[in-house]
Amino acid sequence: MSKQTTYNAGIYVRLSQEDMRAGESLSIENQKLILTKYVAEQGWNIIDTYVDDGYSGTDFNRPAVIRLLDDAKMGKINLIIVKDLSRFGRNYIQVGQYIDYIFPTYNIRFIALNDNVDTLNANSTAMDMMPIMNVFNEWHAANTSKKIKAVIEANCKAGKYRATNAPYGYVKGNDENRLPVPDEPAASVVRRMFEMRSQGISPRHIADMLNEEKILTPSDYLYAKQGKPNPRKTTHLWCAERVRKMLQNPTYLGHLVQMRTTTVSHKNHKLIKRNEEDMVVIKNTHEPLVSQEMWDKCREMDNSVSQGKRDKHGEIMPLSGLMYCADCGEKMRLGWNNTTTGSKKKPRKYLRHNYQCGAYSRYGKFYCTSHHIKMKDINAIVLTDIRMIATLVVEDEEKARQQFLAQKEQINSHQIEMEQKRLRDGMYRLEELRKLIPSIYEDKVLGKIPETVCVNLLEKYQAEQKELSEEVSELEAKLSAVKQDKDDVEEFIRRLKKYTDVQELTREMALELIEYVTIDEYSADRSRDIHIYYKLLDKPLLNKLRLDTAKIEKPLD
Repeated sequence: MSKQTTYNAGIYVRLSQEDMRAGESLSIENQKLILTKYVAEQGWNIIDTYVDDGYSGTDFNRPAVIRLLDDAKMGKINLIIVKDLSRFGRNYIQVGQYIDYIFPTYNIRFIALNDNVDTLNANSTAMDMMPIMNVFNEWHAANTSKKIKAVIEANCKAGKYRATNAPYGYVKGNDENRLPVPDEPAASVVRRMFEMRSQGISPRHIADMLNEEKILTPSDYLYAKQGKPNPRKTTHLWCAERVRKMLQNPTYLGHLVQMRTTTVSHKNHKLIKRNEEDMVVIKNTHEPLVSQEMWDKCREMDNSVSQGKRDKHGEIMPLSGLMYCADCGEKMRLGWNNTTTGSKKKPRKYLRHNYQCGAYSRYGKFYCTSHHIKMKDINAIVLTDIRMIATLVVEDEEKARQQFLAQKEQINSHQIEMEQKRLRDGMYRLEELRKLIPSIYEDKVLGKIPETVCVNLLEKYQAEQKELSEEVSELEAKLSAVKQDKDDVEEFIRRLKKYTDVQELTREMALELIEYVTIDEYSADRSRDIHIYYKLLDKPLLNKLRLDTAKIEKPLD
């Protein structure tokens, strides 16, 4: 770099949140004072001062440093001066890249005053030591990051609430740990959201209802309480994703679940979700907005095969999304048609709902047949079956309990038997692989097989061994954690007792009791089969998108 008589200087200063703890020596004003005085003593021109306050040096995506570099590339400044190298950055690769390559390309002189670094004096001792200083600066950032994370984790484990703002429905309390306190009327909105979800209403439909009622979104509500306009760029509308996240927030159960996210590293600040076992969970720390029973019902809705669809009137029919074609396995689609009754002078129009095979609706008779059934007929059939089972419980609960246990045992025994067979086969193959892998080495040493064949076989066997080991571990865990049949039966009886005297099938009833229903094809010359599979008694439908008809198990007679 050639010497220049006139320098147009850009002063860069930075202070991170961690540096604030170091005291006045690193303050923005102190840095400005030192650098301004030095530039004045040299007789140089100060074009601008670039300030990044509260930004980490490990990330070069800082507003002021970006503006500084743009001005340097455009020729507005030809000298960059900082108090020390760590102020410019704590990422030794990027700092070195700018000082060694980018600045010389644009004929820019760089000075780190306290470190005696001056790119005009390339042969100085300070320039020779600069790579080491940059590495030390990054190490300091990494070490500080570790210490801060340790302090944060300790505070979380001590039950201190760290969030800037409490979730919608709460405010931070005035106690030592600043634990959440219910905040009306937002708390009542949260309770209502959980109630709607427990009744089978989808997050999207919940969001629509909140928007129709003009209920403020969480961010709008927060700023409205402060008497300020919301500065965030937002639609000011509820959305399904926002509702879904709120319904899965354990804070509403009265538990503190903190450290749910972390960063990739001290240099990459992208947030990633932590594994559940790495989160800090402290139960029963504050007043819950929902009960455990309500929470469990919402999780059950999340796992249900049915999310439900609205009809033209915005209603969700009781069995919407719960019915499947017994032949092709597709969901039955709810349809309706206008029907006219009455006299010609006084005609009456109404909608008649019916279900038919979803595949037939989309592709016609070349894929499947209609499996048509009127909604009022299938509702009546399901309601009759529920009332019949409920009557059995009322008349002789112990007898009903034993029948349910027998049914559960037969279904579970078949499932367990299949999983035990898979486990035995997997363990047998793992034992074979344990012997095969060493024998491959021996054959290679003895010259029986070429090295390339040996490598290919080893890769294949090791990959299979890894996959099988994971599968065996999963099966062992599943078999050891099989839920007791009695608990399921007792829960089913408890639910059933709520509907001993019902006169109409409701959406809530269907979602609480029905796993799914299969509909056989209608034929005029024979009766059709309709199978009702009950939650907690029958095998759950694992594939939520399409029923595998080969796996349908007929209920007990």
